[in-house]
Amino acid sequence: MPFPGHYSTINPYFCRKFCDVFRLMMLQPHQTNEYMYIHESPNWPHFHWDASQLSLLQEAVCRKQGLLHGRLSSLGLDSKLEAMAENLTSDVVFSSEIEGIQLNVEQVRSSVARRLGIESVQQTAPSHYIDSVVGVMLEAIQHYDQPLSKAKLCAWQSAFFPFGFSEGSQIEVGRYRTHEEHIVSGMFGREKVHYIAPSPDRVEAEMAQFLAWFDSETALSSIIRSAIAHFWFVSIHPFEDGNGRMARILSDMLLARGEKSELRFYNISSQINKHKKQYYDILERTQRGDGDITEWLVWYMQELVEALDEAEATVNMILNKSLFWQQATAVPMSDRQVQVLNLFLDGYEAKITSKTWASLAKCSKDTAIRDIQDLVIKNVLVEDFPGAKRPSYSIVYDKENLVQFFTEVGIEEDNGRAYLTALYKGKTHIKERLLPLDAERFQRGDLPLANLLSKYCSYLQLKPESKD
Repeated sequence: MPFPGHYSTINPYFCRKFCDVFRLMMLQPHQTNEYMYIHESPNWPHFHWDASQLSLLQEAVCRKQGLLHGRLSSLGLDSKLEAMAENLTSDVVFSSEIEGIQLNVEQVRSSVARRLGIESVQQTAPSHYIDSVVGVMLEAIQHYDQPLSKAKLCAWQSAFFPFGFSEGSQIEVGRYRTHEEHIVSGMFGREKVHYIAPSPDRVEAEMAQFLAWFDSETALSSIIRSAIAHFWFVSIHPFEDGNGRMARILSDMLLARGEKSELRFYNISSQINKHKKQYYDILERTQRGDGDITEWLVWYMQELVEALDEAEATVNMILNKSLFWQQATAVPMSDRQVQVLNLFLDGYEAKITSKTWASLAKCSKDTAIRDIQDLVIKNVLVEDFPGAKRPSYSIVYDKENLVQFFTEVGIEEDNGRAYLTALYKGKTHIKERLLPLDAERFQRGDLPLANLLSKYCSYLQLKPESKD
């Protein structure tokens, strides 16, 4: 979460600027109970919530966790690592983007792949900074069962700021902050104080209490503990910068502890990045309360549900890709053909045409046509509508025509996204999120039903991989 102290054009919600004591006093009038910050409440840090508002949401999160891990059981270790790599890449990129830091996605993906031992990812030399940030994330989740300590937190925070600067200003690195922190937004002269963190002389004791709780055994679910850890940490604001990223890492650690798994397939960062204003607004309201964190918990769980939906779509794509290569492993192909096919198998959103193929493969259109026709002959690609003037093609994930297994097929909108809905073999209801282009093509009759089902539902025919 960004800090007071300097203004930034990158993050419009919270910025920081160094202020003298007098100016801060002018910005923040005398506190009354109405405007008391949560850490000034006698309830702090004994949070409470309305369990009746959480029960259904918690059940939804648990159900989706179970469904996700059920589908993952069909994957071998290599495919699981691939799914984890995609998740960690988005986690690192979006967690940094929330703070206004843009990372090179390919460098992040390459760093994650190298550390996980994945050889199929095209290597792009990552910067030392990206490698350090990825290292922090992996250390946290791969050693989720190890105690959390001040030294570990300080080391992680140092990795975020290797040169001791944030947005051009020198900051305290590798230690708890020693000055006041005011979360401020607005133009100079019209600042609004959103939150004032506990005074620096309280931070050591506050963090000792937090760390003891973090490593304690409680009856609370890991889902609720994850949400509490996130809120509690950013409310203490122990560091001068990097608190938001650290809070999200700690959230993931507690979810990993609950699942007893160092393999992570979903993250909260991508959802927070999509809904940053809601995130900051809910934090501000809850931080001005008396310890009731119901609204925060509800919002956090709703975002977890969305994150699990994202993960499910990613896993389904990897399952379909796995099935494709199981069936095509003996088909002779050039390196160029394999490279372009993998781009589409990984979700590249475009029609497969000779023009698109030539662009992706960086080859001539004539070469692209030869590549495509060779794959059509080998039954790797199929023409969407034979004889079309401008032909397009679909990947043959499964040689069997899946239409015979599906009834009640349709497209429905949910939260602005298109989903394929159907009944599989008369008993299993499916709901698969579609790429916008595929939904549009199917609805206008430009993509045959058989090809759509093949792309999104072939995993249902998948035989489990070896778990070696």
